[in-house]
Parts: sequence; C-alpha cells; structure tokens
Amino acid sequence: MMKELVEVLAKALVDHPDEVVVTETEKDNATIVELRVSPTDMGKVIGKQGRIAKAIRSLVKAAASRDDKKVVVEIVQ
Repeated sequence: MMKELVEVLAKALVDHPDEVVVTETEKDNATIVELRVSPTDMGKVIGKQGRIAKAIRSLVKAAASRDDKKVVVEIVQ
C-alpha cells in the first residue's frame, strides 16, 4: 500500500513518470520505501529546502499510522 502511495505521488510530480521506480523492503520492524526518479526530476521530488520530500514523508507516515507501522521513505539517486 505504501509503495503505491509513493509511486502515485512521485509520478504526479515528475516530467518522466516512466522512470519512477519504487521498491519496498522490510527491515527491523520497519518498512523501507525507496524512491528512484530520473536525475533531471530529482529536484522536483525533493523541492526547495526538502519541502516536497518532507511532505511525501508526512503523507506516508500518516497513512502508516493507521496500521501502527513504521515506514521510512528514502529518495535514492
């Protein structure tokens, strides 16, 4: 569920939605969601002073709190 949420959000933000790759792994009682986008789109998903990345993390955290799960969103180059 978190993977799909991050994917939809990222694809709405970038110029190259076909290059958005989201992977989800379990580690130490937490779900790690890795987001990869085109290098030219990196600024769009991070935003000025990291505001967009922070907003994505906040949305995912809110969605995960319903299930009492810890979810970490990492934006990877």
